[in-house]
Amino acid sequence: MFRNFNIQEMLLRIPILLISFTVHEFFHGWTAYRLGDNTAKYDGRLSLNPLKHIDPVGALLLIVVGFGWAKPVMVDYRNLRNPKQDMAVIAFAGPLSNFLLAFVFTLLIIPCVFIPVGPLSDIPYNFALQGIFTNVGLGIFNLLPLPPLDGSKVLGSLLPINMYYKYMSIERYGFIILILLSFTGVLGMILSPMINAATSGYIFVANWILQLFV
Repeated sequence: MFRNFNIQEMLLRIPILLISFTVHEFFHGWTAYRLGDNTAKYDGRLSLNPLKHIDPVGALLLIVVGFGWAKPVMVDYRNLRNPKQDMAVIAFAGPLSNFLLAFVFTLLIIPCVFIPVGPLSDIPYNFALQGIFTNVGLGIFNLLPLPPLDGSKVLGSLLPINMYYKYMSIERYGFIILILLSFTGVLGMILSPMINAATSGYIFVANWILQLFV
C-alpha cells in the first residue's frame, strides 16, 4: 500500500485483490448469517464468486493509489440478538479473514524455495509475498477506527449507546476523510510501519517453518 510498483507487480496484485476482497466480504456475510441475519444470503453474497463482491472503481483505486474498497455486505441489525456486539463481530470477521489469508500466502512461500532457478522462478515467490503484503494491508487498514471502516464498529461496541450513535454519525464524512488522508500521505505514514512490521512477522514465520524442512 502506498508504494511504487511495476507492471509485473500490478499483474500479480489483480488476482490477489480478487481473492482478498472476495474472502473479506464473504466472511462478513457468513458471520452475519451465523448470527441470525439472512440479508447477505438473500443478496447472493454468501459466495466466493469475485463478481458478487468486487467494486471496479474501488479495486482500481486500490491498485493505483493503495486505497480502495469492495461492495459492502448489507446487514440488518434488527435480525441480530445483540446488535451492537454482533455488528462488532461481523465487522472484525473481514480483517480477520485477511490475516488468515496472509498466513495461507505465507505457507506458499515455503515450496517457492525449492523451485529451480530460471527466468520465471521468482514469480511464485513474488506472488506469495504480494499476497501477504496485500492482505496484511487490507486487514490493518480496515481496522482503523474511522467510520465506515470495520474498526469503527469494533470500537463502537465498547462505547455507551449515546456516544456510539454520535461516533457512527461521522460515517457520512468517512470516505472524504480517508481520501484526504490518502492523497496527503498521512494515511501511508500511519499504516506503512504497521504493515511492514506485520509482513516481516509473517515472513519470519515462513522462514521458521522452512527450517523444519532443510
